Amino acid sequence: MALNKDWAVLQGAFLLADKLCLPSSLSSLQKADWSKVGHLVLEAVREICRRDEHPTTTTVTWTKRLVCVLWLKLLCRETGEDIEMAWRENSFFPLQNGLPEVNHIVLLEVVKSMAAAQTFAQFLLCLPQSQICAELKRLVQHVRSDPTREDDIRLFLEVWWELWKGRDEQKAGGEDSVETMFERQFARLSSSVTPQAAKRLKLDTSDLPASSSTTDIMYILLHALKDIKDHVSTTDLCLWALSISLDVVYTAFLIDEADVLPSKEKLHILSKVISIREKNDEKLSPELIQEAQRDLRASHTPSQFRPSSMKVSEALKIVTELAQFWQNRGLLKVSSNPSDPAFKLQQSVQRFLTVLRKAEVPESMSDMGDKETKKALRGLLESLSFPAIDSSPEVNMRAMATIISHRLDDYQSFAMLFASEQNWAACDEHWMDCVEKNQAAFQQIDTLIKLTNPLMSKLQSRSTNVSHCRKLMKVIADIFSALSLQDKNKALTATLRLSSRGFFKGSVPSVVTVGFEQELHMAFNCIIQGGGGASAAASQGNLNTAVSLVARVAFQNPEAALRSCCHSAIFNKGAFSLMAKILQQLPGLGGQKESKYAEAEESIDEAKDALSGGGLFCSCLEEIIRTKSLSANEKEQFLKFLGLLMMPVVAVDGEERRRSFLPAQEVVNTFVLPNLSTVGKSSCDIEMSLQLLQTALSVDIQEQPSSTHWVLDCSPFPLLFVLAQLLSQTLRCWEQPPEATVHHCSMDTKELLVTALTTLGQVVGSEVAAAPSNWSRPLFWLYNKMEELDWTVRFHLKPVWGEHFKNEVPSSLLTVCDLPEQEWSGLDLPQYGQGTGLLAWMECCSLSDSLQSTMFSYLSLDQRRPDHVSMFSKGLLVALTQALPWCSVSEWSRLLKVLRQLIASGRLHVPFSLEYVDYLPLLDLRRFSCELRLSVLLLRVLQLLCGSSCSHWLSVDGWAHVSRLYSHSVREIMNSVRAKLPLPSSAALIVSASTPPKTPASSDSSPSCHSVLPPKMSKDSLNGHSPLRSKDSQMEEEVELVPGQEVLFVLSQLFCHVQHIQVMMPGGQCEPLFLSSLEILSHYEAIMAAFPDSSSALESDNTRHFFSTITDNLQNQEMKAVLQQKIAQLVSSAA
Repeated sequence: MALNKDWAVLQGAFLLADKLCLPSSLSSLQKADWSKVGHLVLEAVREICRRDEHPTTTTVTWTKRLVCVLWLKLLCRETGEDIEMAWRENSFFPLQNGLPEVNHIVLLEVVKSMAAAQTFAQFLLCLPQSQICAELKRLVQHVRSDPTREDDIRLFLEVWWELWKGRDEQKAGGEDSVETMFERQFARLSSSVTPQAAKRLKLDTSDLPASSSTTDIMYILLHALKDIKDHVSTTDLCLWALSISLDVVYTAFLIDEADVLPSKEKLHILSKVISIREKNDEKLSPELIQEAQRDLRASHTPSQFRPSSMKVSEALKIVTELAQFWQNRGLLKVSSNPSDPAFKLQQSVQRFLTVLRKAEVPESMSDMGDKETKKALRGLLESLSFPAIDSSPEVNMRAMATIISHRLDDYQSFAMLFASEQNWAACDEHWMDCVEKNQAAFQQIDTLIKLTNPLMSKLQSRSTNVSHCRKLMKVIADIFSALSLQDKNKALTATLRLSSRGFFKGSVPSVVTVGFEQELHMAFNCIIQGGGGASAAASQGNLNTAVSLVARVAFQNPEAALRSCCHSAIFNKGAFSLMAKILQQLPGLGGQKESKYAEAEESIDEAKDALSGGGLFCSCLEEIIRTKSLSANEKEQFLKFLGLLMMPVVAVDGEERRRSFLPAQEVVNTFVLPNLSTVGKSSCDIEMSLQLLQTALSVDIQEQPSSTHWVLDCSPFPLLFVLAQLLSQTLRCWEQPPEATVHHCSMDTKELLVTALTTLGQVVGSEVAAAPSNWSRPLFWLYNKMEELDWTVRFHLKPVWGEHFKNEVPSSLLTVCDLPEQEWSGLDLPQYGQGTGLLAWMECCSLSDSLQSTMFSYLSLDQRRPDHVSMFSKGLLVALTQALPWCSVSEWSRLLKVLRQLIASGRLHVPFSLEYVDYLPLLDLRRFSCELRLSVLLLRVLQLLCGSSCSHWLSVDGWAHVSRLYSHSVREIMNSVRAKLPLPSSAALIVSASTPPKTPASSDSSPSCHSVLPPKMSKDSLNGHSPLRSKDSQMEEEVELVPGQEVLFVLSQLFCHVQHIQVMMPGGQCEPLFLSSLEILSHYEAIMAAFPDSSSALESDNTRHFFSTITDNLQNQEMKAVLQQKIAQLVSSAA
């Protein structure tokens, strides 16, 4: 601290005052003589402060500085500090050294004259308690010394109460503050003090009792007040002294923890203080409220100066004596005009009487002395009367605005109260101005939610100030936008509990609605246009921005924001992924709540009409899919969108638990159960529901080890029954339903049904196995309901049954399959009479791989008897004809596998006829025997199915399905052939380029059946002996030649079979077969190109003529032209 001209002025004042004391000096000044010299010091301080731009601040600073220098000068003299050490280590040395010697009377008179009691108390609080006691004794001696005036009593009370209020941390400052420097210098002096100086530091206490009371601050002060009670001569001083005494006893003896006052009660007290001060011409200021808050806190917080020797009975006795003494002198009569001391005493009395009136008093009250003392004190306090003090709403608002604006103590609680007040009709602009300028003070979730209530009230009132509402809406949205992501989610959850439409609950002016809709559209347009970031960092930045935009509009109107999210995800191509990522970071919109906050929100009464987040989101999706016809691409985006939202993710940084935005059970309960259980829904709706169910069941949700699966909350057994019902209906899918009846599920849906039923059965089965006794009744209920359905459906529920029930099959199956009786039992079904055993056997083979393996291993067939093999083969042909139309693609694939195994094992005899050749060529066809026999078998099946006795079985859709299944078979045969003669890479490219993609069946043509007369093959290449054998295990390679000719022969036969079936097929369902023919010709061309020696010019010419002749039977001219053009290219390229 530099010695400057201002300090020189103050030094001059002290030196002049010292001269005026001649023949004495300031070091021996008496209390009565201060009035002669003190004006010089005070005038110097006032002159210094007048020069500064901020005189108030400068006065406080110079007061602190002066008190600090004077006090340290006294301490240095008492400790006998070495001057050589002082000028190096004491930062105040230049200032202290420039002043004349002074005594404690000068210090205390400076404190009193400059109204520096608070400063003095703050310096006192920097000292250890023993030193505080010593300094207080000096103060008491000074106050008691003659003359004792009113300002001495006021100084004593001010220092006492400031001590009780504790350190003012806001004014204390940091490391460079005067208080900190004072504390540091005192510590230095104490550590270097000599024994002789230590004696000088101690006050002469010969006149005080030699006990621990000398270090009991409360003892010192209460007894001092008792000693000077005669000098307390004014009502205000008496009221104040009694108030302090009561508060001191209350905080030192009667409470162990701070009394927590509600913000409204605090405001009530502060507003009354402000009203009283303003009547005394004081202006409302942050400093005024800050001091009032410190008073309030000191009155309700346990004192840091716990009494060490004084008992509560002694303290109460002194307070009673004081009150009685002043009352007898008429000093406790309160005038009708309220004053600050009267109001403080009123508050103190109310607190004290509350304790005295309690039936059960704390332990500290048990030693409150005799009953007479308590009774007397209670009577005295109850006899006091105080004037009523009113505070207006305008004062309340100004007080709260000041606290909030200057971030005073507990400002966030007052901001909460400020936001809750809706009765500011006369102060709208001031209220709005405070909120707008202090947005950071309102960034608490409870406060923010309370702030929306006045807005909603204004929006729904008849006399709405639209511009004011729009401004307030923007301010609230800005406050919300400044929250962290975690707090935004909590706020969104709270908003949803209030109303699903946020600010727009009820009738809202159209101008406000239009403005919000513009903001909503702009937000989502920005999100869609900026959806693709150039880099990972840019993408994350875009995502963060998008999340903030959606959260902002969602806080204002959750329903509108969610509806826009759903619309964008479904109808904007590729946007479903971005929308899912946005919503995954906003679990508050999905009803995902933090547990603590959720419990707090249970008290909100306005939540009665609000939807949960997940329910609101699902209702928005339901509205879209109910009111709009979705294309296939839009349905796909819808399914992917929900699939992503069901995936558990870490929504907010710092969370350990992964959770999904949309719980799988809510998806099932909303979109699956209603659609599947309602009669009359289209197959498309059912298909989408099944896809959702499968997606939900596939979601990897982290369940607690002790918790059950979420699917148990979705009526799992009724759901299993509904799925089983639908699956059973697919067995009648080719029946023509009458009008106004249930639409049967398609074969495409059957695949989804089987998958969903199997997955759900496994989940439910594991729960049943874990606690079988809990599920016995629903298990038997479900099993009994299965009697209404087709017998094959029960096998899909095998994971649910476990070992509880036997496998029930038609009795006819047991005649062709030696199944163990312990596990299998027969059913007498009217549709499965004699000779239907193989049909039931094939149906079992198609249901699952495990059941297929069981059927194959228990098949009863004696291969040593040709008649048995022949009868089995004929029966299987008929059974296959019956089973084919009702197979799904996966079931048909299993049956193809069975047919291959039967052919390879010799159980199924399929003779290769010469329908398309006069003689078999001289080729080694053993490695292709299975493919040729399978193709011939399928030809026989289709011939039987397309014959007059069976062609009426199927509808147009049924024949389309059969054509797709047969085309699937042709592709599998082609794949098997390709595997046995792979093409070179260049030829493979030709095949891939020329092979048309698979397309749905068409019904453009309706060819009739014609006999096909194939041309004769070249006799040079034919041989009357067929090289086919019964088993592949007997095949042996005799020559290491590329089987190009053999492959061409197999392809030609396969082409003829396909063409034959295409001609026979009723209903014109030829497009899949047409595509299969093109695929065969493309591969034929590739083989000829890759292996030129596989076909001579004559053979190529015969092939061209042969293929063209067969193709001539097609009725569809476009297909015929394309095939013949392909055949012509095939022959010319071979030549």
